[in-house]
Amino acid sequence: MSAAIAVPQHKLSETPNSRTIEINDWVIVASTNPISSASECDALQASLGFPLPEMTFGSNYLSLEHRPSGWKMMFDTHNALKCVKEGQLGEGDGGVKVGYADAWLKSRTDPGTNLPLPVTVAAKHYDWTYTMTYPGHHSDAVEPPSPSIPWIDADPENPSHSIPLSELTRPDPILFYAEIPLFEDELHDNGSSNLLVRIRVMPTCIFILSRFTLRVDNVLFRTHDTRMYHSFTSSPSLVVRQVSGWETPYDRVKRRLPSRNDLTPLTDANFIAKVLTELPVAESQQTGAKTGWRGLRTKVEVAVLGRDEL
Repeated sequence: MSAAIAVPQHKLSETPNSRTIEINDWVIVASTNPISSASECDALQASLGFPLPEMTFGSNYLSLEHRPSGWKMMFDTHNALKCVKEGQLGEGDGGVKVGYADAWLKSRTDPGTNLPLPVTVAAKHYDWTYTMTYPGHHSDAVEPPSPSIPWIDADPENPSHSIPLSELTRPDPILFYAEIPLFEDELHDNGSSNLLVRIRVMPTCIFILSRFTLRVDNVLFRTHDTRMYHSFTSSPSLVVRQVSGWETPYDRVKRRLPSRNDLTPLTDANFIAKVLTELPVAESQQTGAKTGWRGLRTKVEVAVLGRDEL
């Protein structure tokens, strides 16, 4: 039987739309609000320059502040949507067309012609799937401002530069938990696109998962995860960030359904992510769905908050 985990002193507080935990050197705020009003959507859309997702939670956010260093990280809707490609999609953007586009075009082309089908491109002036590789952003709202603390490549030989799955799967007490939806869209009944941020604070650590999930029916599945981890005992004090992206053709995930007649799991972001991460890396992070999306990768970085030497 494992030893009991000591629970550090902490303070919880809440308002009607936010919850806060103060623990060790950290202040963490999770704000969840109703879907943005029409006037709020109008203002946000005007600043972004493209139509918003059907369900936009423009006032939702997660913030983490490390008080000794003044380092502050945030996840919010506005900055997430700023990562959506505006304008003509180019190489690396992972542009997607709906599953029936080629069939529709072929049905309107003379079947006897020897001319190749014209290339179909998105007519919209932005990425209609809301694909992004948003890893969170630094906030400069901390007063007084602190020196910039950059993300640097993790050292694969340093155990403290990785996220310990064994610690995260232990049945430790959860002192603070929140789910913060940022947006969701059904892509004009062609699938689903959504971004959800989750945070857990345990006696020994902080763990965040920000997950973008895309399903374009009969075309592809795509997931982009940002994981952030901080151990309260790390020395020097640091945060580990792992950014990963995967995609695969729609049928590749569909074949993994537990029951062929039940398509419900195809709407479950956790099921989709599980299938994508279990596929060979050469398939899910190199070939993908042959869109050329630059998000297909895994990158691990650290931000050193303490003054000790690495």
